[in-house]
Amino acid sequence: MKRSGVADLPLHGGRVPQWLAERMTRLGVAITEAIVRDYGASAFLSRLSDPFWFQALGAVMGMDWHSSGVTTSVLGALKRGLAPRAEELGLYICGGRGRFSRNTPQELRSIAERRGFDGEALVRTSRLTARIDNNAIADGFQIYLHSFVLASNGEWAVVQQGLNDRSGMARRYHWHSLSVRDFVTEPHSGIVGENQGMIMNLVDAQAKPAQSALIEIAREAPEKTLKAARHLRMPDHHEVRAENIDLKRLGAVLAVAYERDLHDFAELLLLEKLGPRTLQSLALIAEVVHGAPSRFSDPARFSFAHGGKDRQPFPVPLKTYDESLNRLRRSLEEAKLGGKEKLDGLRRLERFVGAIESELTPKADFDAVVDHENAISRSLDGRSVFDAMPKQRSLF
Repeated sequence: MKRSGVADLPLHGGRVPQWLAERMTRLGVAITEAIVRDYGASAFLSRLSDPFWFQALGAVMGMDWHSSGVTTSVLGALKRGLAPRAEELGLYICGGRGRFSRNTPQELRSIAERRGFDGEALVRTSRLTARIDNNAIADGFQIYLHSFVLASNGEWAVVQQGLNDRSGMARRYHWHSLSVRDFVTEPHSGIVGENQGMIMNLVDAQAKPAQSALIEIAREAPEKTLKAARHLRMPDHHEVRAENIDLKRLGAVLAVAYERDLHDFAELLLLEKLGPRTLQSLALIAEVVHGAPSRFSDPARFSFAHGGKDRQPFPVPLKTYDESLNRLRRSLEEAKLGGKEKLDGLRRLERFVGAIESELTPKADFDAVVDHENAISRSLDGRSVFDAMPKQRSLF
């Protein structure tokens, strides 16, 4: 199996406040349900294994746009929210950070017993991916988070994160079982990523399949190996800057939200009566649900849906967050009863924004947009972690 992507993130301390954690859980479940409904659980796992899409998901959920905490908070929110609906949606999230990662084998065995899977094969796969990312390359990253996402058809994705104390960076690794040629009988495993110098075989002498695959990949042309995995490298600076965003893409979203004629047509597509700020958020949520992989090369753009808990690029507008979340939730509930028009409107909205981008090529004025968001922040109940600083800080 080949890792499907890598993300390098600045290591940040802090915590997710309860007011945001609860909303992240609800929005994460709603987005997951929308994707599963339209594309299936396999498509959700495929997106989860894309580091750019994962980063965009965290940004649209209101997390820091590029810190290491995105991984912990997003996976934690999804695990909390999806657990009660695992049987219905056919998705199970095992493991987590620290001591929770050590629960992965037992969680997998429990699910396997209920679903009729080979539990020991899943446990072996879980351990193998962790050993590869922890030991295969002497780059100083030690795994402290391991999440195994399993679908009811046996397909899986792994997202895990390592810490490098010396560099102050975290590295996130993404895996997807569709890259496996035959993981049940002969799991050929390998590592891809930025060249860190000499590549070492796995420390565990029993991981012979992974060692063989490392040699095989090392013999491949570099361009083939690099093409096989997407690598997201986040900048050191914490603030959202104009150069982090495709301003034409953002401009299309803002045009649909604020230009009268386009706004009216977008409302018609969604069959909703929406204010511009909610339409802006829904347009970005629609892209997370329906957008093509190439659309997530600038994940910072998705922080313009609901801001960030650290005020980057602006405080989280709770009124907008709740309104967009409630509309998505109501659309999902109506779709269950056969009224799928509103939920299908998200797909039409995503296509409409893309058409505006290609035909009108609007370009956002970054500074003006941020100033506007900060100006209306109070009216939208904008909130950040700085409004009520915690007494203790913990490392993501």
